Amino acid sequence: MKEWWVQVGLLVVPLLAVYLHIPPPQLSPALRSWKSSGSFFIYKDLNIFYRDSTGAVGSSDVVVLLHGFPTSSYDWSKIWEGLTQRFHRVIALDFLGFGFSDKPRPHGYSIFEQATIVEGLLRHLGLRHQRINLLSHDYGDTVAQELLHRPGWSKFWSGSLTQLLPGLSRFPFFPGLGQFLGPTRSPRRRNTGICGQQCGITTGISLWTGSILQYINQRKKHRERWVGALMSTSVPLHLIYGPLDPVNPHPEFLQLYKKVLPTSTVSVLDDHISHYPQLEDPTGFLNAYLNFINSF
Repeated sequence: MKEWWVQVGLLVVPLLAVYLHIPPPQLSPALRSWKSSGSFFIYKDLNIFYRDSTGAVGSSDVVVLLHGFPTSSYDWSKIWEGLTQRFHRVIALDFLGFGFSDKPRPHGYSIFEQATIVEGLLRHLGLRHQRINLLSHDYGDTVAQELLHRPGWSKFWSGSLTQLLPGLSRFPFFPGLGQFLGPTRSPRRRNTGICGQQCGITTGISLWTGSILQYINQRKKHRERWVGALMSTSVPLHLIYGPLDPVNPHPEFLQLYKKVLPTSTVSVLDDHISHYPQLEDPTGFLNAYLNFINSF
């Protein structure tokens, strides 16, 4: 038995060494352009990538976009221009461990830290007293829920957090919905190509170690905290839903969502839209979001 483990070690160690030294993929022109249009700010000696575009003249509204797993702020690229026509500022970041942001290892990645990074970015941009709209998706939904839970958030922002869009919300706290299956693990693999090249720059070794994936356990552990944040908030909520989403299957998910959050409004996109509606149907997604925003 000992010799068997020695043989395995002799095979695995060189393979691991090769894996750790594989160079990152070359960026496509679109990703190079996305990166060159952004900036970095420092969080605890770590570089966090973000984009901040000035848009509509005469509007003071700000929207902050929180991306999902395992991608990056590039998820919002197809609706970026449309948002700049409605909002004065459109801001998105790559969470720590994702996209162009640093990927420290080892590191105890957590939803709590990601929410603190969002707060740090808003301070960095001088938006302490500015009304903030949150548009979130997937992993970003949980970060938004943590922000919504924090007593200091509404107090610090002087009540300025007025609108939260859970996006295509992956709710891991509701049993029986297949919610722990990511789009690449589902039998219905419609979305496996959506990530494209950006997944290659996103998680790297951080995902391989399982550190980022701890958010799944965190969702289970802090279910009461994060579901409670949605149930108790006075902030208007809106869900944009793709019926073909394998993570939140139709119609069970919608029925449960409406039962738990009866005051939330909902937009249901075309039947063929799945887990990445902002990429699959950017026009429908943008119209649904702007209709919600413009209703106030």
